[in-house]
Amino acid sequence: MKRICTGIITATSTVLLASVSYVLANEPKEGPPDYSGVSAIYYTLIGLILAYGVYDSFFKKL
Repeated sequence: MKRICTGIITATSTVLLASVSYVLANEPKEGPPDYSGVSAIYYTLIGLILAYGVYDSFFKKL
């Protein structure tokens, strides 16, 4: 379990660090603000939480 948690934390930090540059690259333009970078980080975190829930419910050995 500890090994899996380490892998999940590593994957999460890699995705977040890769996404940070994308968020910072969204310069303000005319019109409504662009939240696509923040949305990508949000959906990635939600996806990881849901993936862990599926693993914990169905694939984890008792």
